[in-house]
Amino acid sequence: MISYGKTDIGMVRAMNQDTIFFSDKSIGNLPNLYIVADGMGGHQAGDYASAHAVSWFVEYVKQCQYVNPITILKTGIAKVNDMLLEQAAEHSELKGMGTTFVTAVILEDKMYVANIGDSRLYVMGEEARQVTLDHSLVEELIRTGQLDRRRVRFHPERNIITRALGTGREAVPDFFEIILQENEKVLLCTDGLTNMIEDDEIRDIVMQKQFIDKICDQLVERANYYGGKDNIGVVVVEQVLNEV
Repeated sequence: MISYGKTDIGMVRAMNQDTIFFSDKSIGNLPNLYIVADGMGGHQAGDYASAHAVSWFVEYVKQCQYVNPITILKTGIAKVNDMLLEQAAEHSELKGMGTTFVTAVILEDKMYVANIGDSRLYVMGEEARQVTLDHSLVEELIRTGQLDRRRVRFHPERNIITRALGTGREAVPDFFEIILQENEKVLLCTDGLTNMIEDDEIRDIVMQKQFIDKICDQLVERANYYGGKDNIGVVVVEQVLNEV
């Protein structure tokens, strides 16, 4: 696997509350690990939530004795959720903090994904395929037929999420197992990207034949060109199947 990631404060926000992690080398019993998190909360709370959620999760994975990828992701997310709640209870300035969290691990041609919140994971190939399902108010409106998906990017309540780490005693992520095809790429990103750029345009950028660090740069630059109304966090993973 070859990966790269980038975060950017955007053009409007006063601080960057997005945190990313990417490693093509093994972390504990996982052969690789990719994470994007988008914090929420006043003052430094959102920054604290996303940064610590990612660092605590990585440390958990390093020490975890489980072997099954889904078990590792599930228990790690539960552990991080408990730690965020403990810190919020002990420090008043952190009360109300939370963070989205999307993470993936790739074993040969299989990818295991966990997400909570509205940060997304896409598989990019002939088309942009969103794997994760947003835990958001607008997604619930879409599922109940009250909102057309084409209007999501302009809905005034598009940033209201219904699940996140650190906001309740039980974190309930979704899990996915995906078979990756040759030449497909993986994108993990926060809503600072997807609220600014249509999926088809994101796909066109990601699938360019150039180094993935340049792809990440272009994604951030394009989101800022369209207004950069939020922090932007991206991780792009290019798979190399049948490695020798």
